Amino acid sequence: MTATFFLIRHAAHDNVGSFLAGRTAGVSLGEAGRSQVQRLGQRLRREDINEIYTSPRERTRETAVGIASACGLSLPQSDDALDEVNFGNWSGKTFDVLNDDPLWRRWNTTRSLTRTPGGETMLDVQARIFGLIETLAGRGNDRRIALVSHADVIKAAVSHVLGLPIDAWPRFDIAPASVTTFVVGDWGAKMITLNEVPL
Repeated sequence: MTATFFLIRHAAHDNVGSFLAGRTAGVSLGEAGRSQVQRLGQRLRREDINEIYTSPRERTRETAVGIASACGLSLPQSDDALDEVNFGNWSGKTFDVLNDDPLWRRWNTTRSLTRTPGGETMLDVQARIFGLIETLAGRGNDRRIALVSHADVIKAAVSHVLGLPIDAWPRFDIAPASVTTFVVGDWGAKMITLNEVPL
């Protein structure tokens, strides 16, 4: 049994990097993000993807629909395992405001032991994303599956595959509209690409 997974971070919204979007409703792709989706579609057309799953957030759904259209796939299936970290009342706040919050600073120092105001640690996030991956990998051989999600969720999956502690998250980037690829088999999992940004 083998399955290839393409973990795709959603394309950019207009204010990416200025505030914590989290699970805030109504955060859609901006003009730059829509261009990124076109490039993602062109890049992923050559991968013979069988199916596509997405986080329920607007920005991920818009990214996934664009990829599905470019690849001739049916509409993406939404799965809560791909959802953004539940940041609770941190969602929607600017990073300037968050940096004054001691819990936010602790979260960014020791995510393995710190719960967000929404009640999740990064180990919780890692368990849900890999639970989905294990389920999908077990449904058949040689499947090629796109998962459209969020930076921290993808970082949790990458850390698991590479055997890194969850607190190693600052050591690598997951850019907007990037593709990270790994293969899962009976022998384990291995990384193929990390943070590939189609040009």
